[in-house]
Amino acid sequence: MLDQTTPSADSMQKSIISAIDQIKTIIVGKPEQIKLAVCCLLSSGHCLIEDLPGVGKTTLAHALARVFGLHFSRIQFTSDLLPADILGVSIFNPQNQQFKFHPGPVFANCVLADEMNRATPKTQSALLEAMEERQITIDGTTRHLQKPFFVIGTQNPLDQSGTFPLPESQLDRFMMKLKLGYPDQKAERELLAGQNRQLLLQSMQASMSIEQLLILQRSVDALHVSESLLDYVQLLVSKTRDKQLFVYGLSPRAALSLLKAARAWALMDGRDFVEPGDVKAVFNAISSHRLIVAEQHSKSVESLLDMILSQTAIP
Repeated sequence: MLDQTTPSADSMQKSIISAIDQIKTIIVGKPEQIKLAVCCLLSSGHCLIEDLPGVGKTTLAHALARVFGLHFSRIQFTSDLLPADILGVSIFNPQNQQFKFHPGPVFANCVLADEMNRATPKTQSALLEAMEERQITIDGTTRHLQKPFFVIGTQNPLDQSGTFPLPESQLDRFMMKLKLGYPDQKAERELLAGQNRQLLLQSMQASMSIEQLLILQRSVDALHVSESLLDYVQLLVSKTRDKQLFVYGLSPRAALSLLKAARAWALMDGRDFVEPGDVKAVFNAISSHRLIVAEQHSKSVESLLDMILSQTAIP
């Protein structure tokens, strides 16, 4: 456990590893995705999980909230969901002749936006201000959200019925996009032979307090980044802006997210400085949902990103 002063890199790593190990007891066979999701939380970002129903997207969100001691709320996105159902609404009280604001489920530390692409674009956009500025504005009044504020969005593949594609402005506010996929045979057997995952979730204990998580998030910004590593980040970002590969490249927001996620990855490995390997570890998760492959390419986004990583020399 961490104390309230700035902890050492070693103690921070131990605390993070303890949290990850707990999540692994719930989500089996997905160590890389779990580490990326934790990295996203430590980076003060938001995480989008795209996959088929039933592969553990919602369970992962619950596990993250429980192990980090976060106040959790879930919003089930449907075609008739309204922005007020997410943000809250002011209701007139005839007794005192005043409006009283009733906060919506967005006022939580960890918000699961489940099946986001089943809601209309108008409703999807209700989260834009909240995700970027950690506040909402209703009836001219700005209300700040809780700290930390972590949105986990899930969406089904777009070829499924009843879905609305998330706009680029919404996608860009998610720091990372993950895919869980089917478990391998060993992991699936463990699921079939083990305890009910919902019962295991209920018995999970928090590995740290919210205050300790906030210390970790602040520590991410303090990690040293060399000039040569900044050169490497800029090289990778500039390669994505090649019109021969992608319709448009990574934005400055994406570049900042890449650097911050690399810092968090280094912190998880117990270091107080960032290496090129940290950038490589998070590059695909940061980039894949922000890019559209140019028409002349038949390769996937992931394949092109792997190509960029392999062909970009480290300064």
